[in-house]
Amino acid sequence: MKTRQALRQTIRNKRRQLTAQQQSDAALGLLHRFSADEKILRAQHIALYLSNDGELNTKLIIDWCWQQNKCVYLPVMHPFSKGHLLFLRFEQQTPLINNRYGISEPPLDVRTIIPAAQLDIICTPLVAFDKTGARLGMGGGFYDRTLSQWYKQEKQQNISSPYAIGLAHDCQLVDEIPTEVWDIPLPEILTPSTRYKFQ
Repeated sequence: MKTRQALRQTIRNKRRQLTAQQQSDAALGLLHRFSADEKILRAQHIALYLSNDGELNTKLIIDWCWQQNKCVYLPVMHPFSKGHLLFLRFEQQTPLINNRYGISEPPLDVRTIIPAAQLDIICTPLVAFDKTGARLGMGGGFYDRTLSQWYKQEKQQNISSPYAIGLAHDCQLVDEIPTEVWDIPLPEILTPSTRYKFQ
């Protein structure tokens, strides 16, 4: 089995090699799956992210959420709690700045922060996944930390909000993810061709 870092590099390279047409087709396929998902249709507060490094483009699904009058939120790195995320309301007129990783995010504004517990859906980026719902991220652990408390609660008390959905290209599916104890598996992953449900 490949090490986590080697697997990250392999899949990131594969993702970056997708042509503009393949990326465009994938974004349309994802919109089709996303807009037909029952949990998403029922949700009002949805955390998404802006694509980077060959990730599946989320612009179409963000636009669809706005058209459906759903509230969209984007992750921002917490300024005081290292390795944690805040979620800020994202609207069409929201300005964007680049964080230290070169990823666009809204400027920090306490008036637009939503407590993560009030989100209905958190859509998570990922580098690779397998058919058990194991997710390999970029290595910073931001989403694992964000989802860990609800994952524990869900196991103990059947609390299911916020519900996590991974978004990925089909080429990001691998045979097996080498997992660590802090990794949080996802209950659902959407790709342009398939909806994977793990719980």
